[in-house]
Amino acid sequence: MSPWLWVLVLVAAVWAAHWGAERLAHPLEKLRQQWGFTAAAGGAFIGLAAASPEIGINTASAVRGVSEIGLGASLGSNILAIPLIVTAAYVASRAERLGQGRRRGTEGNDGRRAADDGSDEESPREHARHRREGLLRVQRSAVTVQALPYLAILAVFALLTLPAQWRGLQPVDGWILLGAYLAYLAQALLRGREEGEEVRWTRREVLLAVGGVAVLALGAYFIVRAMDSIVSALGISRIVGGLFITAPMAALPEVFATWSVTRSGQVTSATTSVIGDHAVTMTVAFLPLALVTLPIQDLPLFGVNLAFVALVPAAYAALIHWGSQEHGFKLWQVLVLDGTYIAYLAVVLFGVLKVL
Repeated sequence: MSPWLWVLVLVAAVWAAHWGAERLAHPLEKLRQQWGFTAAAGGAFIGLAAASPEIGINTASAVRGVSEIGLGASLGSNILAIPLIVTAAYVASRAERLGQGRRRGTEGNDGRRAADDGSDEESPREHARHRREGLLRVQRSAVTVQALPYLAILAVFALLTLPAQWRGLQPVDGWILLGAYLAYLAQALLRGREEGEEVRWTRREVLLAVGGVAVLALGAYFIVRAMDSIVSALGISRIVGGLFITAPMAALPEVFATWSVTRSGQVTSATTSVIGDHAVTMTVAFLPLALVTLPIQDLPLFGVNLAFVALVPAAYAALIHWGSQEHGFKLWQVLVLDGTYIAYLAVVLFGVLKVL
């Protein structure tokens, strides 16, 4: 088959995988509401759906014996997605009005809510003030509940993969990473619990969720098959193809979803679910690759990528916490975060791969 046809297959497969993931996201969001988890804590839970394409890609990569495609896609998406998602959420939040739904918080005379009552939606007055101030408001719990524990997960991942005596991933490492995710999820959910809401379930939602799993699996299989053919035709390594072809394409549907969720008024959920997504990607999604063993073929490239996988969320947490008087992102903070990805491209392309 022509490489261009495989590109079309890749595009279709990426969209199919994310369509399937979205069918899972809605039931998980309803469970979040029913069980009373806050938006920031719920982001860790919803990340299971958001990262399900990466789980499918890594599973298909392991089955087909091309683990480096999954490795590259996982690392690349974890570096690119945070700047891309925050930028999309910031631009979307500049709209004059955001959808106003359930509001569980209380407002004072100036339209402000209690700083962290768990509510995700802004009042019209609150949103107007944030627009004037150029602020994308994010609950402070996004740092303590998600970002910092995620950095701890990355430390565990580095300890399992970098030392020479056990470099790469073995089956036991996969189970350790799974345990690390369960600990991350438990602390996020237990620290972010409030009174639940009554929700209604329909048979259609359940059937769509089941169908979504099937479509996701099929999409993930064809993503890997298409990528294997494309990198062979281009003469590049599988990990590079995963980093710079699969990862950006896989991030695009997330950008559209972030835009939609932000415009609906769920600003914190839109901005923080990416961390929950990454926590799954760096733990549960690596289990299939670990079970078939994942050697590290290019240590400098892997090391640089892992360093930026940690640097980007560290910058994300620091900018939310210290960048402005209220927790969140102003335009200069968004640009700084975007600058980390530009720095990554410069280091990898010109320092490691030496394309010039």
